[in-house]
Amino acid sequence: MKPRLVLRIAALCILIHLIGHFFGHFTWKETPDPVKQEVIRQMTGPKFEFMGAMRSMGDYFEGYGLILFVVYGMSIMLILSAARYADSNHDIARNVLTPIGIGYLAMGIIEFVYFFPFAGSISLAAGLLVVLAIFLNG
Repeated sequence: MKPRLVLRIAALCILIHLIGHFFGHFTWKETPDPVKQEVIRQMTGPKFEFMGAMRSMGDYFEGYGLILFVVYGMSIMLILSAARYADSNHDIARNVLTPIGIGYLAMGIIEFVYFFPFAGSISLAAGLLVVLAIFLNG
């Protein structure tokens, strides 16, 4: 299997994750469960000062979610860009892809521990595919 194809599959995994994250991010406040509604109310209601800004825990949760859109989008673009160099310039591809592969392996582990198996599986798969592409590329 060619490294370019493996990298495209890794980028597709991250795109699937981004789409799932999109739906989760924009619906996290919608629930019929009264216990979850109370938690959401507490997260989005009280604000506190942190480094000169008044924010709620919900604001932080929202912000971190939006940052992940940027990370996923940037990762997809970097992986696809590096894929173009996979055949012609192995060093550039390896230097760009190594931190991405390690990062997605770490994200997958964190997602298994703190989130849910599907998210962890997708990130772990993306990381493993990037690492595989590095080894296939030589």
